[in-house]
Amino acid sequence: MVRLDKIYTRSGDEGITSLANGERVTKHSLRVECYGSVDESNSYIGLARVNIKKGHIFQDLGIVQNDLFDLGADLASPFRKDKKKSLRITQKQVDRLENTIDKYNQSLRPLTSFVLPGGRISAANLHVARTIVRRAERSTVLLSKEEKINPLVIKYLNRLSDLLFVCARYQNDKGKLDLLWDPGIGINK
Repeated sequence: MVRLDKIYTRSGDEGITSLANGERVTKHSLRVECYGSVDESNSYIGLARVNIKKGHIFQDLGIVQNDLFDLGADLASPFRKDKKKSLRITQKQVDRLENTIDKYNQSLRPLTSFVLPGGRISAANLHVARTIVRRAERSTVLLSKEEKINPLVIKYLNRLSDLLFVCARYQNDKGKLDLLWDPGIGINK
């Protein structure tokens, strides 16, 4: 359990922060950017949950929010200086995402075009979260080219963006309220 007696520490006032192992890095480091984007996506998932209020998606996204804290801890714990056992994303968490995607996707109509973000507020927020997760994934792939990270982090983020897409469609009355891309519609307007 984490205990935070004080919210501010003043240790980051000069643009430096600490990783989980105590290593000090700049706040603009790629690793910090990665887990910052993960945190941002978690906030948008929370915003979507406020509008969902109850049900299976509400519960499943709550588990995802907890996973994202695990994922942030994983990213904040470099492999190279890991002296103690750190919290790491597992294949079981990735498998759970895949099963959840399949559960919701089986009730959706097949797509005939790309989906424009929108519809219900909860769906729109899930689309925003999805795009932030994609950014986190791109940054994490870049980080993986510079230093060793848990490869399941990238896999989890990839599946999570798929889950958020499927959940957004499900929130839009199982896809009935989806706004579909109409190629070239604005050309002759």
